[in-house]
Amino acid sequence: MELLASLRIYLVVNVRRIVKYRKQVEGQKKIPPPPVKIDSEKEYEVEEILDRQERRGKTKYLVK
Repeated sequence: MELLASLRIYLVVNVRRIVKYRKQVEGQKKIPPPPVKIDSEKEYEVEEILDRQERRGKTKYLVK
């Protein structure tokens, strides 16, 4: 099976871009909490909507 020429897939990985996993340091960006399931749907508590943008016909929000 051949891939389309328009797909930019590289079979080579630059080893300089591979880094070892490090735990988060105090003050570093926090991992978001897991979602709360209500009526079998995922829901998050949003404090504030900071920004909004359209991408490929879908609306994405930056929330706090």
